[in-house]
Amino acid sequence: MRQFRIEIPQEDLDDLHRRLAATRWPDELPGVGWTRGHPLEPLRELAAHWADDFDWRAAEDRLNAHPQFLTEIDGATVHFLHVRSPEPDAVPLILTHGWPGSVAEFLDVIGPLTDPRAHGGDPADAFHLVIPSIPGYGFSGPLTETGWDVPRIANAWAELMTRLGYAEFAAQGGDAGSPISLALGTIHPDRVIGVHVNMLMAFPSGDPAEMANLTDDDFARLAALGRFDADRSAYMKLMQTRPQTVAYALTDSPVGQLAWIAEKFAEWTDPASVIDRDTLLTIVSIYWFTRTAGSSGQFYFEGAPAVRALIEGNAPPPIGVPVGVAVFPHDLFPPIRAFADRDVPTIKHWTEFAGGGHFAALEQPGALVEDVRAFFRSLR
Repeated sequence: MRQFRIEIPQEDLDDLHRRLAATRWPDELPGVGWTRGHPLEPLRELAAHWADDFDWRAAEDRLNAHPQFLTEIDGATVHFLHVRSPEPDAVPLILTHGWPGSVAEFLDVIGPLTDPRAHGGDPADAFHLVIPSIPGYGFSGPLTETGWDVPRIANAWAELMTRLGYAEFAAQGGDAGSPISLALGTIHPDRVIGVHVNMLMAFPSGDPAEMANLTDDDFARLAALGRFDADRSAYMKLMQTRPQTVAYALTDSPVGQLAWIAEKFAEWTDPASVIDRDTLLTIVSIYWFTRTAGSSGQFYFEGAPAVRALIEGNAPPPIGVPVGVAVFPHDLFPPIRAFADRDVPTIKHWTEFAGGGHFAALEQPGALVEDVRAFFRSLR
C-alpha cells in the first residue's frame, strides 16, 4: 500500500488539446434533437469548453486534497481515497461508484459524511470513508486479466478493508456500486453491518400473479424499464458483448469519449438538476487520461450473465444484512417495492425522494447524505 497523487503529465494535456483542435465532426440530420444520440452543437460547445476553459489542474488539486493510495489486490491495482473522520467512534463506510462515474462523484459528500459536526450534523453520524476506483476504472486501470465480476470486486473490497484495519464496516453504492455493495453484504455478512444503495435492480419474475397488486406508479416504473430496454440500453448491450471494439474509438478520440459519457449525464439526471460542466469534464478527463474506456467496459461483459439471470426472473443470492434503499425518481428505472422486497427481503429502510436522478451524490448530495446517516444510525 503506497501513497498516491494524481499528476497527469503536461504532454498528456497538450495531446488532449491537439486532438480536440483536430476533431473531425460528423454531420447531423435536421430537427432530430436527442432522439438519435447527443446533438452536435451542444457537444461542440462542451468540447470547446474542455479545450479552452476547463482547468484540469484545479480538478486535480481538488482530488489531491484527500489522501489517496494504491495497492495490489488479487492481481489488480486498486486506487482509493481514505478519509478518516475526526470522530473516534466513526463507522467505516466504503463508497463505490459506477459507470460512467468515478471517485470524483463523491467529493461533495466527503465532508458531511466524515465530519458532520463541521457541517451542521450530529457527530454520532460520522463515517471513516474508503472510496475505491473499481478495477479497470480510472487510476485502478488498466486490467491485466479477465474475470473481474461483481463477486470478485466485492472480495477485493473486503480485503481492502482488512488491510485498512476495519473488521466491520458499512457499504454504499449506486449504479455498479449497488450490486458490488450488495455482494459485499451477501458474501461477508459477518463483517458488513448494512448496505445502502441508491439504485436497485428488481425485475418482474414472469409470474402474472405478482402483477395483480401493482399501483399506477408501479406500472409507470415498469414502462420506464421498458423504455430503457428499447431506447437507452445500447451502451450496455455493446459493452456486454463487444467492449474491445468500442474501446478503439473512445481511447483515440476525446470528443468520442466526451459524447459517450455526456449523453448519459444528460439522459439519466433529473431535468431540474444542475451538474456543473467542470464536474462532468473532470470525470470524462479521468477516463481519457487513464485510457480506461475499454477496461471499464469489461465490467459489463463480466456481469452480463448475472444481469441476464435477473432479467429472466431468477432471484439474486440471499443477503443476510439490513439494506437501505434511496429511490430518486429520475433514475434509469426506479425499483418497484414489491419486486425489491421479493428479491431483497432484508430491506429495512426505503426512501422515495421528490427529485434527483441516477447520479445522486452529484444531483442531491444533501439528500443522499441524510439518507445514509438515517439508515446507518438505526444500525449503530
